[in-house]
Amino acid sequence: MTALTVRLPNSVHQKIKELAARDDISVNQFIASAAAEKMASVLTLDFLKAEAAKGQRSDFEHFMSLIPDTPAQPGDEAV
Repeated sequence: MTALTVRLPNSVHQKIKELAARDDISVNQFIASAAAEKMASVLTLDFLKAEAAKGQRSDFEHFMSLIPDTPAQPGDEAV
């Protein structure tokens, strides 16, 4: 594990302390969890962008053409 010094405004530090206490966890656990959540968010976005870049418009149009042209079922109409 690595130690890291982070400078925070007093108001942010106080709010983190309050939220950590509310969840019955340490400030370190709260900050580590927040960093992990942000990391997961960024990595997920990177993954989705990479997957989207692999897409082909022709594949999309092919699969869309397989959908039958029928009226919407009751309750599924466009508004």
